[in-house]
Amino acid sequence: MSTRAVLTVFRSRLRDENVDDYAATAERMERLARSMPGLLEFKTFSADDGERVSIIVFDTPQHHAAWRSHAEHVEAQRLGREKFYEFYDITVADVVRRRTWPG
Repeated sequence: MSTRAVLTVFRSRLRDENVDDYAATAERMERLARSMPGLLEFKTFSADDGERVSIIVFDTPQHHAAWRSHAEHVEAQRLGREKFYEFYDITVADVVRRRTWPG
């Protein structure tokens, strides 16, 4: 039985007053995520209206859980709720199928 990859889609909008503080935390979280076992993809995009979308993919639920519960990440989540985000929306899903072209 194969294990499915885990996809997280993280949508957010920053509070204007804390953008500078956020940048350092976001940079650290991306470096940390990239050092975690099983990370397959981490990309962030910004829309014209200020909404940001991050796409994060881990190869297994276990590796995803290790990232989700990493102490520094948990602290960054707390800061996000208290200080950085106007709103956020997180969707976590098993990857059922993925195709790329060219393969």
